[in-house]
Amino acid sequence: MFTIGDHIIYSAHGLCRIDDIRDETVSGVTKKYYKLHPLENTLVTISTPVDNEKVVMLKLLQKEEALAIVESFKQDGAEWETQPNSRLKQYSELINSGDRLQIAKVVNTLMRKKFDAQLEKTTLYERDYKLLNNTQIILFKELARALDTSFEEINKQINDLIKNDQPLPTS
Repeated sequence: MFTIGDHIIYSAHGLCRIDDIRDETVSGVTKKYYKLHPLENTLVTISTPVDNEKVVMLKLLQKEEALAIVESFKQDGAEWETQPNSRLKQYSELINSGDRLQIAKVVNTLMRKKFDAQLEKTTLYERDYKLLNNTQIILFKELARALDTSFEEINKQINDLIKNDQPLPTS
């Protein structure tokens, strides 16, 4: 269980702070609820039961874990599934697992496919692009916080790792 003041990763909202934990009655049932808000948008307040198993709530990465995840971008990512629907299902399951290394593998693969598409003057499949964009933002912001740097610096560092591993275009 988290405590008031903890910073966490909360599903699609990303970095959040727990502002309160209190009992609330909804539909005649009283439960403990977290009250939290995304760090990027303090106007939004989220209320979720403490025992809610449908959403992912994770402690923030520590520095050593974050460094290992950044290093993982030097390796191949997740396996590429050629069928878009199967790929979306497979990658969504990996992301929803909350395992940051698996999440990084998905981001790694999609970033590499995006670079390949740019080299070939094509575009990434729309669902892949949306999945990459949403997941990359949350992961990179968490890495930046753990490594006491900026999102932009993490983004540049990881893009450089991937671009340096890409084959040179042929004329």
